[in-house]
Amino acid sequence: MDTRERLIQSTRELLWERGYVGTSPKAIQERAGAGQGSMYHHFHGKPDLALAAITRSAEETRSRAEAELGGPGSAAGRIAAYLRRERDALRGCPVGRLTQDPDVMADPRLRAPVEEYFTWLTDRLAGLLEQGRAGGELGPGLDPAATAAALVAVVQGGYVLARAAGSAEAYARAVDGALTLLTRQTPAKEGR
Repeated sequence: MDTRERLIQSTRELLWERGYVGTSPKAIQERAGAGQGSMYHHFHGKPDLALAAITRSAEETRSRAEAELGGPGSAAGRIAAYLRRERDALRGCPVGRLTQDPDVMADPRLRAPVEEYFTWLTDRLAGLLEQGRAGGELGPGLDPAATAAALVAVVQGGYVLARAAGSAEAYARAVDGALTLLTRQTPAKEGR
């Protein structure tokens, strides 16, 4: 890994652990094993480096989500695979945690990749839900946009519950509850 990549990775980790204010250039340099000159050779300053790190976190989180959402199977099955994917529920979402950072949210440049990720995720889920509804897999009364927003909220809220309880089981219960509600939107099959 070259110096630029080490700086981005170190910043990603520190933002997740400490937030924007707690992520000092010195801490980034120490974790990356890079000098001040190297940091400023690759980036104009902390905001520029933080933007690269946040963008990378959003891209990788999106890629992981797309692996399940774009995989084989029914729409509901792909959504279930996404929700049940193995996660470190006690650490939380590297993108979602940034929404709690007032310095990130106050800076339009730093906020943009966070907002773009959640817009993409909500739209991607809504598209799958619409596909399931159109194909008769999910009930015709299902509102894809509202349900997609609720599913995103379940994931992010599940992380919060897990961290508050100190147990990943709280995340799993939230997902199980959401999937139970979603499966109740499945039309009754003939002959049952």
